[in-house]
Amino acid sequence: MNNCKYFLFAILISYSCSSGKEYLSESELISHSGEQLTYALEIAESLRDSVFVSPRTIEDGKLKLVKRRDWTSGFFPGNLWMMYEMTGKDFWKNEALKYTLPLKKEQWNGGTHDMGFKMFCSYGKAWENTNNKEFKDVLIQSAKTLAARFNPMVGSIRSWDHNADKWDFPVIIDNMMNLELLVWAAKESGEEYLKDIAVAHAYTTLKNHFRENNSSYHVVDYNPETGIVQNKHTHQGYAHESSWARGQAWGLYGFTMMYSETDNEDFLEQAQKIAEFLLEQPGIKEGRVPYWDFDAPNIPDEPFDASAAAIMASAFYDLGHLVENGQKYSEVSEKLFFTLSSPDFLVPVGENKGFLLKHSTGHKPHNSEIDVPIVYADYYYLELLKKRSNSLLN
Repeated sequence: MNNCKYFLFAILISYSCSSGKEYLSESELISHSGEQLTYALEIAESLRDSVFVSPRTIEDGKLKLVKRRDWTSGFFPGNLWMMYEMTGKDFWKNEALKYTLPLKKEQWNGGTHDMGFKMFCSYGKAWENTNNKEFKDVLIQSAKTLAARFNPMVGSIRSWDHNADKWDFPVIIDNMMNLELLVWAAKESGEEYLKDIAVAHAYTTLKNHFRENNSSYHVVDYNPETGIVQNKHTHQGYAHESSWARGQAWGLYGFTMMYSETDNEDFLEQAQKIAEFLLEQPGIKEGRVPYWDFDAPNIPDEPFDASAAAIMASAFYDLGHLVENGQKYSEVSEKLFFTLSSPDFLVPVGENKGFLLKHSTGHKPHNSEIDVPIVYADYYYLELLKKRSNSLLN
């Protein structure tokens, strides 16, 4: 472990010198994040009510809060839980509970595939940090509600219910992220079918979502009665055959996580294939934040997506620790982390409504959330900061 500390420190010194920029240490970044999130809480508390419960982004210069049904509602409480984990201060625990508890009814919401994002990022961390059985029960019910969206003929969990004119049974690459809830719930409840569904979904995604170069489509639409693939789309990317940056990040993270949870070598192999595709993209090896789509036509005059970089960086960190000779993955994670921690992307204290990172892109084709802070970028950045901090402490 001491070797790991020296390795991280060496990269930091080398990267700081080569880039000409100075970077905050992990402890300084934790303090910085705490100050920003304290500011975020001050603003959120002035706007929050029983309907709009959780910060998501900035819209027209104002903090936008979302309803509990929104797929991003679990990230802000997750951020608060991670601050508690990194500092041990009860202030963060109390605030995290305040933003977690309003999501309780979502455990019964069968109209969404986003249970992992909403419930595992909030109630999952609540359970980890309190050992309160009520939170565990909420999570297990959430997993069972999610599992009800599984179609055995397709071998996947249905993603969206909207746009019935476009799709019959859409499955998006993002859905890989929700499988962790199922695997966890199987272990905790003894309901093995929950893990079986997660594994089946991952295999179906592995089979149908990826191109020959190991980039991913965003949406695969199936015939729900036969399981046959009907269409392959990239709904939030530049074009159907383009490589939407955050979609590639979801895939890398999802298959890395599934290998970590199941020890299934097929999932590790797929994670490494995705990783190699990403390492071939301009600037990724050097730690540059990707543009919103790797094939966007007007690069460099296209918006960045810091959320994609944060998700990738956290996934590369894990992958680097899961494989032999994983140093190249660890190095990319480090470089992306340092870039996100630089003044180019890290928000100064007291600005941008308390968000941590600038320059994320949500849904450019719909002209939505372009070049703004977004809460899930902060979540995966904090997740990586916590991993790095724990590694240095241990």
